[in-house]
Amino acid sequence: MQVDGSLADGGGNNGNGTSAAETAAAWARVKRRLRAELGEDVFASWFARLELEDVSAGIARLTVPTRFLKSWIESHYLDRVLNTFRSEVEAVSRIEVGVRGPAAPARPVASPVKTHPASGPLARLHAAGSQTPVPAALAEPENATRGEGGDLNGAPLDVRLTFTSFVVGRSNALAHAAAERVARHDGEGALYNPLYFHAGVGLGKTHLLHGIGHAAREAGRRVIYLTADRFMYGFVNALKTQNALAFKERLRAIDLLILDDVQFIQGKSIQAEFGHTINALIDAGRQVVVASDRPPTELEALDERVRSRLAGGLVVEIGSLDEQLRASILSARLAAVRASHPNFEVSPTVAAYVAKAITANGRDLEGAVNRLLAHATLTGATVTMETAETAIRDLVKNREPKRIKIEDIQKLVASRYNVSRSDILSERRTAAVVKPRQIAMYLSKVLTLRSLPEIGRRFGGRDHTTVLHAVRKIEKQIGEDAVLGDEVELLKRMLQD
Repeated sequence: MQVDGSLADGGGNNGNGTSAAETAAAWARVKRRLRAELGEDVFASWFARLELEDVSAGIARLTVPTRFLKSWIESHYLDRVLNTFRSEVEAVSRIEVGVRGPAAPARPVASPVKTHPASGPLARLHAAGSQTPVPAALAEPENATRGEGGDLNGAPLDVRLTFTSFVVGRSNALAHAAAERVARHDGEGALYNPLYFHAGVGLGKTHLLHGIGHAAREAGRRVIYLTADRFMYGFVNALKTQNALAFKERLRAIDLLILDDVQFIQGKSIQAEFGHTINALIDAGRQVVVASDRPPTELEALDERVRSRLAGGLVVEIGSLDEQLRASILSARLAAVRASHPNFEVSPTVAAYVAKAITANGRDLEGAVNRLLAHATLTGATVTMETAETAIRDLVKNREPKRIKIEDIQKLVASRYNVSRSDILSERRTAAVVKPRQIAMYLSKVLTLRSLPEIGRRFGGRDHTTVLHAVRKIEKQIGEDAVLGDEVELLKRMLQD
């Protein structure tokens, strides 16, 4: 906790009849109570970086690092913080939240505390989504371009990410074809609406979104490209400035909406507005293109109606890069680098080794080319197999292991034991359901980093003691039953491959 003058010495009186040390201790208790009452997720999102600056004349001055965080706390949690603080220090009658600088906390400008409006968009947002956390990393963009309609000029398109520079292979051919059709469509209405891409990191979905944006703008269409955090910031800022109607009208007046990383959209009110916007655009015949790291049905944080709407269009998965596609991507990148570095040469043998060794995604291939280029330009030596092995060693050996999701475990176990995922999540207690449910819980514990309470929530809202019982039971049975041990080991390998 950071404190200034009146709190730093720990021995003075802050004007409220309470010493600075006592006030600091009271603030620590306030934060503990907020954590207990709101839960770890909400606390980490909003209060982990909330710090007490000082208390004087009945005013508790708190600071946060961003204007976005200040606005959200004032709009959603100010009354709760005040009441909690007042229960610890009766003399506190008002809370002020300020934005501190990067080096030291800055005293907020003294102004009347904003209270929740009795009506209007802020009140509706508070009523509908005050308990829903948005990631604490969602800070206000420093270079946000403001315009009419509440900061909705969209994010810039990368000039390098066009259809021309996109390398097509077996795993992404369908996605590329759909993207080009949508971008160049000049008939009435929209195609495949919405068009939904999903893929892991570095497999090309963002490249396709930018390619669609470039091609559509060249055809004279009105395009807005937004990342999920940009959409959330724009909506919240519009509510704060009472420009929500202009925000919605501007968003719905375009020809093509492109939204990336939709899995990060959080908050009930924001999700509701996102769903209304998609419905309005699709009903008006405007094109919507969305990308995520998973299919719509697995976006469990999103409202069911939004998931259904997203799944109602064309859903295309971009698969992992096969060796041939990796070689093509690598060849294209090497050719691009040689345009500015004519003396940079990589032999076909070295290129083939890199394409075979790096299997994760296209971004690792890009990193490999940059490392080979650095070696060649800094040392002046020819790129050999030995130098290539050294340059990309960490990309080959230290790749992150496959991220296994609880949903994937549930689906695989359900399929293996001929039950449905809904059976596993249900209250059914028949032996045919209990065994796979306990195996799925066990695998969730050993293959993911989720806590027992979180696993319990993912299994139909069960208590963590139920999960612990299942884990211990399966561990015991594996030690006693070799057949079951083999079954569980096979499931592990199938999930990790």
